[in-house]
Amino acid sequence: MTPGFPILCFPPYEFRMKTDADKTLIFDETRRKWVVCTPEEWVRQNLVRFLVQDCAYPQALVALERQVTVAERSLRFDALVYDREINPLMLIECKAPTVKLTQKVFDQIWHYNYEVKAPFFIVTNGINLVMGRYDTSTGVEIFDRVKAFEELNR
Repeated sequence: MTPGFPILCFPPYEFRMKTDADKTLIFDETRRKWVVCTPEEWVRQNLVRFLVQDCAYPQALVALERQVTVAERSLRFDALVYDREINPLMLIECKAPTVKLTQKVFDQIWHYNYEVKAPFFIVTNGINLVMGRYDTSTGVEIFDRVKAFEELNR
């Protein structure tokens, strides 16, 4: 646990952190740079660390905060995991721990996925986490646990 940040639903991890001009920064291993550690960023960093260290997701196949265009609007998703052929595999939406995972949050990820077309998703606020599969013909299937990378690539 890091002082000043809430305990999340992930195992505790050590992060490189520093303070600069009264802002707490966290070193993002994926983007290889220091970023401001907002509550949402804290959730994102813990989730990515969990996926990479505990669920064997290759860090090189994780993209953070990229833009997509939907209906001529630029939208920024939190994270996207690619499969080994560099096709979208899982879209991720992170919220601050104080944000409830409402239908509006799920609508946001469905809207982004209209363009991305990733078959799997994670929505989390660090307290609660929902992982599942989205299929246009069968709908949404919610998993009872977080699946490892290789389980999604079968």
